[in-house]
Amino acid sequence: MKIKIIIVSILLIFLHSIVPIEAKIFKVVSYNVENLFDLTKDGTEYIEYIPNAGYGWNKDIVDIKVTNIAKVIKNLGADVVALQEIESKKALIFLQNKLKKNNVDYPYVEIADSNATSVKCAILSKFPIVNKEEIQVDNEFARNILKVTLDVDGNRLILFVSHWKSKQGPESQRIAYAKKLRKEIDKLKEGVDFILVGDFNSNYNEYETFRDSSSLNDTVGTTGINHILRTIKGSEMVNEKNLIEQTMNEYLYNLWFEIKKSRRWSYNFFGNKNSPDSIIVSKGLYDNEGISYVDNSFDKFDPDYLFKRNAVYRWQISERGRGKHLGEGYSDHLPVFAYFSTEPFQFKNNDTILSDTASSKLKKNKSPQRLLDLNTATEKELQTIKGIGLVLSTRITAGRPYKTVDDLIKVKGIGSKTLEKMRPYFVVGEKDNRKIMRSGINRDSP
Repeated sequence: MKIKIIIVSILLIFLHSIVPIEAKIFKVVSYNVENLFDLTKDGTEYIEYIPNAGYGWNKDIVDIKVTNIAKVIKNLGADVVALQEIESKKALIFLQNKLKKNNVDYPYVEIADSNATSVKCAILSKFPIVNKEEIQVDNEFARNILKVTLDVDGNRLILFVSHWKSKQGPESQRIAYAKKLRKEIDKLKEGVDFILVGDFNSNYNEYETFRDSSSLNDTVGTTGINHILRTIKGSEMVNEKNLIEQTMNEYLYNLWFEIKKSRRWSYNFFGNKNSPDSIIVSKGLYDNEGISYVDNSFDKFDPDYLFKRNAVYRWQISERGRGKHLGEGYSDHLPVFAYFSTEPFQFKNNDTILSDTASSKLKKNKSPQRLLDLNTATEKELQTIKGIGLVLSTRITAGRPYKTVDDLIKVKGIGSKTLEKMRPYFVVGEKDNRKIMRSGINRDSP
């Protein structure tokens, strides 16, 4: 009897081992949350964040700040969130717990906290973190770069989370970060899957935008993000063709090029729209092994509630940031995101930069089998409708709540013609979710 049990067990293990792993699509976000501090005074706080002092950084205000940031992260629906400007592990746990109360669980967290800087890089992940390192920059006041290795369904993915020196300092200070990061990249084997994310305090085309600034350009035109990290080849920015054709990890590709130029900004710096927040990808994400980038899936997250009076609705402090906390706002940065997959990489045959071609990575029906409620449908359910892919489904969920289906016209990428095609598939507040009638609706296209 025991022998039979052993044989059956072996057969079950064997059969389980040959079942193909279903391809997984997951979302990576980078978000500078603008100064999330805890309630413990340790001497490294910015003066306006000293707990229970005259600036009003107290338990109630912290709860509002954490609640607001958790709202953004929940609406993003990401699997991995790289964070900047987190003071401590305590502050990170505040955020993790708030998200959990809102039914969003990130069981794995890490923070680069070995250097006592005021704010630090951190990560929230739904995937196990199998290794964590901190890369120290040659400056005692510099924020450490966080390096984590994730296990994504048996595949390894390395994330380098950065927050470089602000533009209150010259480019040479950001080059110090870039050199340390470049040194770590050069240690990696060819084909390793890795991503650089974070607030680089540099535009994707910094070599052009800082050129004529005497306060920034103290390096004779050399930049950290372009020349040291090598997102530029010669006098031109690296494109996907350059990335794939190289033999090593020499060049990297900045995903801001995946969207049209007018959208390439995530921060308003003294009236100028800049792109300090980047997701930069490696050659290994464009092959047939491990993790791959989902082509054309990069974008920034910019729902209406993150704006006020046509400006990014940053965390509000009176007296132009020198007074008391008002308990309003979010962050001075917009999040950026991209999708990745355990499938082999595929280019998309579509000339429209902002199209949702990444949606073909999902196994879709030709149409949903029931009417979808705009306020409750998941992103995957939305993607069962032809014309709605990864990016557009994110925008639709971010625009909630909707009063009527006509409110979809407010979503970027949905015009009047697109709305008319989608209208038969949606309801708002419909409880019965009745089956779609065949009459009057073509199931092959909305």
